[in-house]
Amino acid sequence: MQTKLQKKEIVKDLAQKIKNSKAVVFSDFKGLSVKDMTILRSELREKNIDFKVLKKTLMTLALKDAGIEMDAKKMEGQIAVAVSSGDEVEASKIIAKMAKVNENLKISGGILGKKILSREEVMALSKLPSKEELLAKLVGTLNAPVSGFVNVLAGNLRGLVQVLKSISEVK
Repeated sequence: MQTKLQKKEIVKDLAQKIKNSKAVVFSDFKGLSVKDMTILRSELREKNIDFKVLKKTLMTLALKDAGIEMDAKKMEGQIAVAVSSGDEVEASKIIAKMAKVNENLKISGGILGKKILSREEVMALSKLPSKEELLAKLVGTLNAPVSGFVNVLAGNLRGLVQVLKSISEVK
């Protein structure tokens, strides 16, 4: 059993993490095995995402302290919270991937910045490409005109070389 002081410290810590986060994902893990929970925690830890299981009352207090008007008591099942201060979509991607494999894990909702998201919005967020993928696409898009221009110039040079080669063969 936790003391009142420990609970206050937990709430304060979670509220600070939520304030500093870019995205928060709530999930119902009722019926999830210890093995699956351990796998989920390790995948989230690799991406520097905090994953906590708290009582709904403490979670509601932490959300209130973070300036978000949301009642965790209204969520169904046993709720865990994944707090991501890095990439906005990473936590939702990992939990959605795990939920596809294990039917006992369900996304309950989330927060993006200060906006409260429904389950469907979090699922849509999980389908977005990551920041690295978007940056790679941007670099490819920016590089395409330059590559095309280089190929056009190289084509002209290739044509000139072929003409000169033909002339040298004739003579």
